[in-house]
Amino acid sequence: MTPALVRQHVSHADSAPRVDRCARARDWSEIQERMLVPLYEAVYDRLEVGPATRLLGLRCGSGLALLMAASRGAAVTGADSAAPERLALARERLLPDTRPGRGAGDGRGTRARTAARLLDGPPADADGADADGAGTDGAGTAPYTLVTVFEPVGCLAGDSEGLGELLAGALPSAARGAAVVLAGWGPPERCATSSVLRVATRLADPPRGAHGWRPARRDDLEEVAGRAGLKPDGSGRVACPFGYADLDSAVRGLLSTGLFDAAVAASDAKQVDKELAEALHPHRRPDGTVWMRNVFRYLIARVP
Repeated sequence: MTPALVRQHVSHADSAPRVDRCARARDWSEIQERMLVPLYEAVYDRLEVGPATRLLGLRCGSGLALLMAASRGAAVTGADSAAPERLALARERLLPDTRPGRGAGDGRGTRARTAARLLDGPPADADGADADGAGTDGAGTAPYTLVTVFEPVGCLAGDSEGLGELLAGALPSAARGAAVVLAGWGPPERCATSSVLRVATRLADPPRGAHGWRPARRDDLEEVAGRAGLKPDGSGRVACPFGYADLDSAVRGLLSTGLFDAAVAASDAKQVDKELAEALHPHRRPDGTVWMRNVFRYLIARVP
C-alpha cells in the first residue's frame, strides 16, 4: 500500500515519537511491498519493459519494482526523498557492493551498479554526478522513456497532494511521448482492505480527519495526470490480494504502510494494534492466514 502502499500524508506524522521508522521500513520490504507485484508485472508487460527502457521510479520506496524492471534489462533510477529508511533498503537490493564489507573491486553487484541509480534528493538530481550507482553508461544523460509512481493514490483525502509538483520536477528529464504510470486503489467494494483502513481515520486526532480514509474515485488518476499536463493513453485494473501468514504479519504489514502513524501518535500503539487486529478478524482463514481481495488501477499517460 506504497509503498506506503500509500505513504503517510497526514500532517505532523513525521514527528510521531512512538513510530520506529527503521522497523516499519523493514516490515514494508519483507511483508507488504510484495502485495503489489501483480501491478508491477501488469504494467511492465503492457509497456514491454526491457533493455531499451530507461525508467525513473518516483517514490520508489525499498526498490522492489525497480529490481523487477532491472531484471528485465531496464536501466533504472529511483528517487524517494521522503522515505530515507526505505531507500536504504533499496540500496541493499540494487547496489549490493555499496554495503559495508563489500569491496568495490570484488566484482559482486557490478551489473546492478551500472544499471541502477538511487537518489536521496528530488528527481532533478538524476542529472547530477552524485547519485549512487552512476556507472559508465551515461545514466544521467539520456531521457527517460518511462516514469512510474506505483504508490497508490485514492485511499486518503489529499493523498495526491504534492504529486503534481513531483511530476513537474521529473518530466523535463523524460523523452517526448514517454509513458508515465500512476497507480491507485480500486473501488472500495472491490477492495476488502478498505474497511480495515478506516481504523486509521477513527483513531487519529480530529484535526487530521481531513486527511482520513475516503473511497477511491473513478477519475482520481486522470485528475492527477491532467494537472501535470499529461495525456491519458490507456488504463487497466489488476487484482492484488493481500495475503499474510498470520495475524501478526498482517498487522505489521499494514502498519508499515504509514497509514496508521497518525493514529499511533494520537492514541497508543497497543490500542492501534488491538483495533487493527479486530478489523482483520473477518479476513482470517481457518488455518490462521489472513486474506483480503483487492483491485488496483493504473493509468498510462504520455509526456506531450
